[in-house]
Amino acid sequence: MYEIIYEDVEEKNEYKKIIEKVLSKCFEEEKLKDLKLCITITLTTPKNIKKINKEYRNVDKATDVLSFPMFEKEELEVKIKNQNNKYEDILGDIIISIEKVEEQAKEYEHSFERELSYMLVHGFYHLMGYDHIQEEDKKNMRLKEDKILNDLNIKRD
Repeated sequence: MYEIIYEDVEEKNEYKKIIEKVLSKCFEEEKLKDLKLCITITLTTPKNIKKINKEYRNVDKATDVLSFPMFEKEELEVKIKNQNNKYEDILGDIIISIEKVEEQAKEYEHSFERELSYMLVHGFYHLMGYDHIQEEDKKNMRLKEDKILNDLNIKRD
């Protein structure tokens, strides 16, 4: 279901527990449990995420989370409907700046768990083909993100 890569970040069991809990709920909610889909989660530094952002998006700044989906939304909908993956496939990559998670948790006055969980859910829904460019799309994405976090009882403090 997922692989965690630590790039210039200390490996912590806390990160793994949060990732497991959140992604399990995401896969359950979107009926992906029986599909052989894998997500790569890279936990890294602002310096590394800035480099990736520049290289792949031509944006020369650090951000909190980046997502790189492997499927268009329509392709994924067909996969889910057919539920017949014989082989493992990659859903996509989510790259998260752990330092940004810590900073934003303090800034928004909530827990580290809540901030990391939000970034995971946000990245997951980008992999599922959702975005937040248009207001209507943003609203739909936020509803899905909030449902996951509320179901897991991960609240803003």
